[in-house]
Amino acid sequence: MNDKQIILTQEGLRKLEDELENLKSVKRREVAERIKVAIGYGDISENSEYEDAKNEQAFIEGRVLTLEKMLRFASIINNDDIDIDIVSIGSIVTVEDMEYGDTMKYSIVGSAEADPLQNKISNESPVGKAILGKKKGTVVEVNVPVGIIQYKIIDITK
Repeated sequence: MNDKQIILTQEGLRKLEDELENLKSVKRREVAERIKVAIGYGDISENSEYEDAKNEQAFIEGRVLTLEKMLRFASIINNDDIDIDIVSIGSIVTVEDMEYGDTMKYSIVGSAEADPLQNKISNESPVGKAILGKKKGTVVEVNVPVGIIQYKIIDITK
């Protein structure tokens, strides 16, 4: 991860802080206990439990470093600063597919907290880029692998 600014909502910040705290206070202890138990089995050169625990420990430590760096470079979007006149990071946007008439509601978030299954799309995603900075009523074109989709911005809230 490079040293670029990480944009987070208050909710995203809280989730990352909670994950970091869990890794440091719970997961580290659990994996240390697993390593201790595995060492108790004797020869660690062919001990799969030991290898598995050491691999998990490496993963946890890598994730801790990643989260600490993300939090160090985080820029927090204040809910009071979200303008409902134009789409910005932190906005909740309702769009209508101009071809099929389907409506979707997306939260625009930074890439670190994007979760398409929760309808949280990144400001760097094709849809996020297309609607960012646009006003209610605007029709935007989104380039996707299957072609171009047109969305009309129906509503902007926070």
